[in-house]
Amino acid sequence: MEALIVLFGEGKDLSPLQMGMRAAAAFFLALVFIRISGRRSFGQRSPFDYVVTILLGATMSRAIVGASPALATLAASFVIVLLHRALAWICVRWPMIERLVGGTERPLYYNGDFDRQQMLAALVSRTDILEAVRKELGTDALDQVQSAILERNGEISIIRSPGAS
Repeated sequence: MEALIVLFGEGKDLSPLQMGMRAAAAFFLALVFIRISGRRSFGQRSPFDYVVTILLGATMSRAIVGASPALATLAASFVIVLLHRALAWICVRWPMIERLVGGTERPLYYNGDFDRQQMLAALVSRTDILEAVRKELGTDALDQVQSAILERNGEISIIRSPGAS
């Protein structure tokens, strides 16, 4: 126990070596926690997934700098990861909960018509859609676009018109 205190320190009075050791331990524990959380945390990047990422970073940093007791902070981080995993599991099994947590996609443009109501609800402008078209198709010619859909992760997907090259 005494060796751990020398290596990791106690409280806020930490040497550079102790803070470095805490950072290394937090790094590897964060990797373990993210693996427990599942691929969603960084793979899909929905608002739901960003919550665990931000909270995990914020709580783990407190353990590194000694702002909070290390074991309590690590326990809080582990609870955040478990909650994320449990809620993801629930979302897979109940689509209604998934829609509440993850949202739904929104059709913004279809066959030449912008859906102004959906665009207003999502705070997406015509310029945002044209930017997505340019990125996807290399042009802003809407005659090549069948539809534009705001995905749950905030990206705009562009579907080409049949026969457009």
